[in-house]
Amino acid sequence: MIVVELPIKTVGGLNAREHWRKRAARVKAERHAAWFMLGRLGSPPVLPVIVTMTRKSAGVLDDDNLQGAMKAIRDGIADYLYVPDNDPRIQWRYAQERCKRGQFGVRIEVEAIS
Repeated sequence: MIVVELPIKTVGGLNAREHWRKRAARVKAERHAAWFMLGRLGSPPVLPVIVTMTRKSAGVLDDDNLQGAMKAIRDGIADYLYVPDNDPRIQWRYAQERCKRGQFGVRIEVEAIS
């Protein structure tokens, strides 16, 4: 199992009011961070895999906003695995953990299915 902690503060909500250029830069940075941190651990595992992304924040999002907040990270993980993010050999799971205000992050767990 591969476990990575990203110090990323995800933007909750699909209706976040951001300038398009600022949003594009944030999404690019989140995607690159996920790809880079996983790539530092070596080559990707053999598919099929289960990927669990856990958002750490003081607030809690509903399920559709949680998936939207994690989209760039999901794309970065797919880049690391060298497949599109809709590949049927990847099971995507989303979770949330509450933490103290001012603390945040995303934990990525990639587990090979035997």
